[in-house]
Amino acid sequence: MADWRSRRSMSCFPDDNLLTAQYRARLFLLMKISYDPSASRYEHAGKGLRRSDLNPDPIKQFGNWFTAAIEAGIRDVNAMSLATAGPDARPSVRIVLLKSFDQDGFVFFTNYESEKGKQLEANPYAALAFYWIELDRQIRISGKVEKTSRKESLTYFRSRPTGSQLSAWASRQSEVLDGRRVLDARMAEMTERFGDQPIPLPPHWGGYRLKPDRVEFWQGRANRLHDRFRYTRQTDGGWLIERLAP
Repeated sequence: MADWRSRRSMSCFPDDNLLTAQYRARLFLLMKISYDPSASRYEHAGKGLRRSDLNPDPIKQFGNWFTAAIEAGIRDVNAMSLATAGPDARPSVRIVLLKSFDQDGFVFFTNYESEKGKQLEANPYAALAFYWIELDRQIRISGKVEKTSRKESLTYFRSRPTGSQLSAWASRQSEVLDGRRVLDARMAEMTERFGDQPIPLPPHWGGYRLKPDRVEFWQGRANRLHDRFRYTRQTDGGWLIERLAP
């Protein structure tokens, strides 16, 4: 199994209500930052993607692109968007880290009692997306999700730094907190509780494996005429490859 281990926000205005539209426009102009998203003029310079470039197996094709992204020195190359939805059908998306992939699927780890964990319990289907702007490449993956075995979860858990193991016990992910002090207190409690002993795998923490039934490879091209190829799993286990309009 291949194992690949390895977010930022900016608010120019802490209290936007204090700034008039005219003042904001002038400030952006001074900062030389466009406040109109439609003003983006990024030009795609990809060399293109042909059917003959593709491996018949989408997992192997993913491996080829993933390796190229590593060789290109892309930071957080295993960061991916994970989209889930609960019984209310409202989608939710966040960034998680891919920890391994093989013919069985794509693996990530989290708190089973988190928002995404509850959504996956109610609706075990999800989608992943990778975007590497340096290579002008995007990969979309969707399929059914299942929990990894406890043995697999334990193996990865033990590979994490001690602080990360303790935080899996201390943080009740997605729970509302009165303040940071609550989280810090829980961390201190867990540190004292386990001391120098091996930290056990929390019952509420482990991995998920997304087993793909659709995988799309997107290569940026000039004039927004991008190359897109979609793999769709067939009933016999094979894959149908189709070119999609950009």
